[in-house]
Amino acid sequence: MEKPENVIEVRNLEINFHTYAGEVKAIRDVSFDLRKGETLAIVGESGSGKSVTTRSLMGLLAPNAEIKRGSIMFHGEDIIKKSEKDMQHIRGKDIAMIFQDPMTSLDPTMRIGMQIAEPLMKHKGLKKKEAIAQALEMLKLVGITNPEGRINDYPYQFSGGMRQRIVIAIALVCYPEVLIADEPTTALDVTIQAQILDLMKDLQNRIDTSIIFITHDLGVVAGMADRVAVMYAGKIVEYGTVDEIFFNPQHPYTWGLLNSMPTLDTESGSLSAIPGTPPDLLEPPVGDAFAARSDYAMKIDTEKEPPFFKVSDTHYAATWLLHPDAPKVTPPAEIVRRQQKFAAMQKPQAPISNPVAKE
Repeated sequence: MEKPENVIEVRNLEINFHTYAGEVKAIRDVSFDLRKGETLAIVGESGSGKSVTTRSLMGLLAPNAEIKRGSIMFHGEDIIKKSEKDMQHIRGKDIAMIFQDPMTSLDPTMRIGMQIAEPLMKHKGLKKKEAIAQALEMLKLVGITNPEGRINDYPYQFSGGMRQRIVIAIALVCYPEVLIADEPTTALDVTIQAQILDLMKDLQNRIDTSIIFITHDLGVVAGMADRVAVMYAGKIVEYGTVDEIFFNPQHPYTWGLLNSMPTLDTESGSLSAIPGTPPDLLEPPVGDAFAARSDYAMKIDTEKEPPFFKVSDTHYAATWLLHPDAPKVTPPAEIVRRQQKFAAMQKPQAPISNPVAKE
């Protein structure tokens, strides 16, 4: 089977923030690939490093941020080494981003038609009339009702869900190879959230773009992602296919995230939160950063950082629980249920006989 082509390859990325209190080690040796046409979800609590990691792909880090080490390869070239002028040619054209709050992404003084047309004029060299015509088509594509009558409206004249559709139109109008969606549905109600997610998947299939989807909500990931990377304290602690992460998680942090997510089987009042708070990354803890919050921590977790252990060809987790000498532990009941379901999914199914067929 032919190996999927990697669109982006991130290797050993380390990013620090210089603050009055000291140097915050925000991203600590992060590596991952984004494959052509796939959706990679990066999940974790607030402050885990999701947004900082993906903003580095756009060259949009804060002035006090410093990339200490690593590479971000895109078409054989390291984005980190590119100048701001070079990045201006890449942003919006090759790599685009949808931000969490559409009102901070849209210019309140500019008509939405011009905001969608602007990237076409800048990156594709289209004249204003041609760009506006394509902007109108994009409005139709993202499901804005009566686009001819609304193309000259301002952002404040649209609802939150419609504004997010406009932001998606701006991000996709140049048909970028990579789309980064940073918590794009957090501010929306559940019904609109589902519509936006369906829209993104539909548009992805039409223009064959690769998506990095950032969220703290694992429930959103289930129907959206192909693969999932779980981040904690500036590191990826587990990654695998969406089924592997949902139904066969191995890291105690992933157990905690899934255990705090309601399901159809959840009994009333039985949701549990992860105790404690993430560590201070001014002085990251020795060993496994999640050890202080884990009921499954061992002595080695406070002494030595775990490597990635292989669960399958597509599934890896950085936890000492996977070491051959580690004691066997029983995950939370909800995780056990998921793993049992996963085990059943792996069993070969007996062929179904055709009752109409002649013997």
